[in-house]
Amino acid sequence: MAKILGIDYGKKITGLSITDEKKIFAFGLNAIPTKNLMNFLESFLRDEKIEKIVVGLPKKLNNKKEILIEKDIQKFINQFHIKYPKIVIERLDERFTSKMAFYTMIRLGLKKKKEEKK
Repeated sequence: MAKILGIDYGKKITGLSITDEKKIFAFGLNAIPTKNLMNFLESFLRDEKIEKIVVGLPKKLNNKKEILIEKDIQKFINQFHIKYPKIVIERLDERFTSKMAFYTMIRLGLKKKKEEKK
């Protein structure tokens, strides 16, 4: 079964996550220099069956897009779509996702040191 790849695009570092085959859980995969992202994905996609990529949509609290990074994200999405037209790309509002992860770790009982390494 194909998986879903999550991309948290950053100017310098991009975070990647991946689901299990049943698409129930997502796991941190890697954090790589953004300049190496396309090379990493080319190698990664040879071995992994990915049906969809979810790319974070950075927005401010007032629902306006973060214009500066969004231009870079759009450039990446266009390059990716040209190279891999059959892989679906979705955007996901990423406001509050770090805070939600933090509170989830607290509910799971993780100690402060482990929370900092999230």
